[in-house]
Amino acid sequence: MEKSKNTNSECCSGSSCCCGNTATVQRSKKSVVIDFLYLDLSVCTWCQGTEKSLEEALNDVSSVLKASGFEVKVNKINVTSEELAIKHRFLSSPTIRVNGADIQMDIKEKKCESCGDLCGDSVDCRVWEYNGVEYTVPPKALIVEGILKRVFGSENNPQEAEDYKLPENLKRFYALMNEKSGSQSCCGNANTGNCCG
Repeated sequence: MEKSKNTNSECCSGSSCCCGNTATVQRSKKSVVIDFLYLDLSVCTWCQGTEKSLEEALNDVSSVLKASGFEVKVNKINVTSEELAIKHRFLSSPTIRVNGADIQMDIKEKKCESCGDLCGDSVDCRVWEYNGVEYTVPPKALIVEGILKRVFGSENNPQEAEDYKLPENLKRFYALMNEKSGSQSCCGNANTGNCCG
């Protein structure tokens, strides 16, 4: 009587394993992309504070994300022009997005003196609401919650792409900044081809 062959030795001879030994299967890293979009970090105290708060929040959650198999990538994006605002679908400064989704869906704005000083006129910047209180700089806890909800919760998908229109507030800011940079050129007129000549 012929003995049946044991095929277990041949079972794991490929790149995939069928023997139930999943320890050898390499897991692919999942990624968390965090975008910090802002108008200015040199003057605007709201943007500066948000950057600091984001860094503190990332220090707190990075070990949890790493332990869960996530790689975190942070993009700091200075939205300096209308073109960049349109490219990034920028609605208000500052903004924090996780995997394409804003950590706070409702956007509220108030007059920002720092950005007003920067462009020479009144400009509104984002205020953050957390536990019924408005903040000009998002509390660390708000950012931590926002990241964890986007990564582990049901709110982990990017917003549906709606028709984007550059907000009037940003349009005015960029126009004022362009005007200001033009007036600071030689003779106060950027359009003269023969400056001071």
